[in-house]
Amino acid sequence: MSNVVLKNIQKSYDQNLVIDNINLEIKDKEFIVLVGASGCGKSTLLRMIAGLEDITSGEIFIGDKKVNDVAPKDRDIAFVFQSYALYPHMTVRENIAFGLKMRKIDKKIIEQKVNEAAQILDLTEYLDRKPKQLSGGQRQRVALGRAIVRNPKVFLMDEPLSNLDAKLRVQMRSEIKKLHEKLQTTFIYVTHDQTEALTMGDRIVVLDKGIIQQVDTPEEIYNNPANTFVAGFIGSPQMNFIDGKDLGLDENILYGIRPEKMVFNGNIKKLVEVDITELLGSEKIAYFNIGDKKCSAKLSSDFNFEKFLEISIHYEDLYKFDKMTGKRIY
Repeated sequence: MSNVVLKNIQKSYDQNLVIDNINLEIKDKEFIVLVGASGCGKSTLLRMIAGLEDITSGEIFIGDKKVNDVAPKDRDIAFVFQSYALYPHMTVRENIAFGLKMRKIDKKIIEQKVNEAAQILDLTEYLDRKPKQLSGGQRQRVALGRAIVRNPKVFLMDEPLSNLDAKLRVQMRSEIKKLHEKLQTTFIYVTHDQTEALTMGDRIVVLDKGIIQQVDTPEEIYNNPANTFVAGFIGSPQMNFIDGKDLGLDENILYGIRPEKMVFNGNIKKLVEVDITELLGSEKIAYFNIGDKKCSAKLSSDFNFEKFLEISIHYEDLYKFDKMTGKRIY
């Protein structure tokens, strides 16, 4: 079993609490994504699971084993970092095999494992090349290969695609998902990119200021956000937030509406002055204010208007949030 359980995990640096009483159970063979803005604690949490950071209090279990005092090398995990951390003087074959050689694994077993990993990652023809002869995506696959040959219980990945260009990131997202399906083991993946989170995770853990805001499937996170932070963080462009009084509704409630739901022959209508429009191929985004809140509407590219746009919202498409706490009102 390669489930991971976090119980009452806290992490402080001096008096600064960066992880605040986190409880989380990651299932065997699950692909779970930790997502949040920079400084939310997601990488710190991952490093504590790996044993690279001490925990201040709480318990971490990998499988049925408590690992608080277990050295990183003995936790049966593999860590893929943001930087590829490849040895430039070694070939791809030597880079992938390095960890096994350090553990004095039999040479025939090393060769078998390296060849298997290379086949899975489509690296066979590059095994005798040096890292400088590879593209960014190929280097990232080598880093993944180095992790695969260890046959770990858990893969930990800390923003592994952040150094790649946009096209390669899309390609590598797909490749990592396929890798998870092939290996059938537990993946814990950290990113600040909500698109990566939505497209890759079986479940998403949304973090803010060291506190879990919501844990659920991508569909539930998007369609049923627990609070304004989750609603505003997940989605591009982000959810619009509008005071009730500016929609002719309950002024004690903060209303949310997705940009793609702003112009659909609804029962709440409002004429707005558009500040700027961005054309994004098959769609365009119009930006404007409602009251003192900045808002946007996602439109088809052939939707025509000039300076003013009539917003038309179905009441049923509105999310309702408590103005004081930010929590969703059900």
